Amino acid sequence: MTEAAPIATRAPGPFSRFEFLVAGRYLRARRRERFVSVITGLTLVGVVLGVATLIVVMSVMNGFRTELLGKILGLNGHFVVQTMEGSGLADYPDVVTRLEGVDGVRYAIPYVEGQALASGSASATGVVVRGIDEASLKKLESLRDAAVLGGWDQWNSGQGVAIGQRLAERLGVTIGDEITIINPNGTLTPFGRTPAERTLPVNVIFNLGMPEYDSFYVYLPMQEAQVYFKLYEDRLKPGVAMPGVMATDAEIDAAYERGYQATGVEVFVDDPDNILGMKEKLQAALDRPFAIADWQQRNATFFSALQVERVVMFVILSLIILVAAFNIIASLVMLVKDKGPDIAILRTMGATRASILRIFSMTGFAIGLVGTFLGLVLGLVFAINVEPIRATVSGLLNIPIFPPELFLMAGLPSRIDPTEVVLVVLLSLGLTFLASLYPAWRAARLDPIEGLHQ
Repeated sequence: MTEAAPIATRAPGPFSRFEFLVAGRYLRARRRERFVSVITGLTLVGVVLGVATLIVVMSVMNGFRTELLGKILGLNGHFVVQTMEGSGLADYPDVVTRLEGVDGVRYAIPYVEGQALASGSASATGVVVRGIDEASLKKLESLRDAAVLGGWDQWNSGQGVAIGQRLAERLGVTIGDEITIINPNGTLTPFGRTPAERTLPVNVIFNLGMPEYDSFYVYLPMQEAQVYFKLYEDRLKPGVAMPGVMATDAEIDAAYERGYQATGVEVFVDDPDNILGMKEKLQAALDRPFAIADWQQRNATFFSALQVERVVMFVILSLIILVAAFNIIASLVMLVKDKGPDIAILRTMGATRASILRIFSMTGFAIGLVGTFLGLVLGLVFAINVEPIRATVSGLLNIPIFPPELFLMAGLPSRIDPTEVVLVVLLSLGLTFLASLYPAWRAARLDPIEGLHQ
């Protein structure tokens, strides 16, 4: 009788069903392993909170930047074109025509701007007086649609002003009431400079949702602002002889025409991020050198600080995930210590060191994977509904959370950036995977004899 041939056995390959079963078993604690289970649960909660907090905070900061950028650039151009000397721009209609002919320019708006003191029935405060014409007003949809009282009809011919709602409340005025604006750089007399003073009715009250504009801006019709700031010069009409010495005032007025000037021209482009390319195009379209400032130069300090804050917040909040990763190390080290006899039995049954390494790596990585997924879902839910949540909490506590007086906007904005969300997920998975390697390495290095003696 011939001897039966031995049955060939093959060890399970990497990431086999056997390894997944053992790793899953180690995630389910028995009664005597409750302490390890509590540590594992706290580690899972730490990963969830770290991922969710990062997603919510970064989404709010993205929304904050987008909202501010949209509102600031909705009223102020992406480029401001002024004379090199900083004086009034006399041929601004021709400059506007040249600029609007540049490819990539949506429109150009001439404006007049200066500072003044505005006073009403309740108080007085410093303001920025800005002059625009009706054609420009039609292009500024954010300003035109922000009117809450009054209207912009026949703006050029109107003898009134438009002010923000917060400024109206501070001055104690409403539609039809008068305010007085005083410019210290008035008429020069032998006794000094006399302030220019105008009293005008309030025709429009607007609310842009940004206290910076709603509290400090006063809009005038373009020609009214030019006269108020004396941005004009009397010049002889073409083809008319200069009046003689004995000419009457009427003859002088008939011989001269008023050449109005603008402070500058604001240019709105299709791609605000293409600063360098558009600046070269704008300069090439003009017939002489101009001082051209882009929106990044004019708001450099503000947006640079905002960018630094985003980076710092990302680094600081990433420490929450890092702490959770260290908790994974602690929990797995305790698990390896507790499972010493089990590891020794597995080794004597034929499990390799690589298999033990993979089992405990999968155990730690599973904590990070589940925590990251739950944190992702929780973070996205909060980021999408952050404003209703803020309003609800503020109403329940009767405390103003995110007050617009400090944050320049009426609500708490949020904009989810898919790239940043993916970065947060990869960061969490990477840290938790790396955290599981050291305890898994210790488990793989455990001597079976020492493990059986535990």
